Amino acid sequence: MKRPVPSGQSGATLVELVMTIVIISIAIAGVVGAFAMIAGRSADPLNQTRAVELAQLYMDEIITRKYNHNTPQGGVPKQTSDLCVIGPDSGESRATFNDVDDYDGLSDTPPAGADGPLTGYNGFSVTVAVTCAGSEIGLANDDGKRIHLIITAPGDQSFIFSAYKANF
Repeated sequence: MKRPVPSGQSGATLVELVMTIVIISIAIAGVVGAFAMIAGRSADPLNQTRAVELAQLYMDEIITRKYNHNTPQGGVPKQTSDLCVIGPDSGESRATFNDVDDYDGLSDTPPAGADGPLTGYNGFSVTVAVTCAGSEIGLANDDGKRIHLIITAPGDQSFIFSAYKANF
């Protein structure tokens, strides 16, 4: 007995299967490439957050110091001499810095606080520059100092932070 031949085709040909496999392979390669790029950048937000925390720690330490070594605690009366002498006084170390400009030229790799090394910041470095910059904020140039921090994260990603301290 002969089987009847169906009038419509059912199933897929070999050519259709091969084309489907090629198209799916190209799509998967694109998706895997995107995941690889995302995975390579997954540490960036963590490094950015840690850089901000580190900058805040350094800025807090620096900003709490006096405007210059002659300024009394509280800043009153306002000092008028030796305002724009930048750099640590002779014999000062990080533990004895008493005014903002003492931090000029400070470079820590790995970062450290005034009382010693900070844990969890391996691969980070901090550079501090202090300049007289009162004219940038509408004061006499000697009446303002800009604190400029550069935090370098692992992978040579740099973050720049600035703040001003005024002679009030």
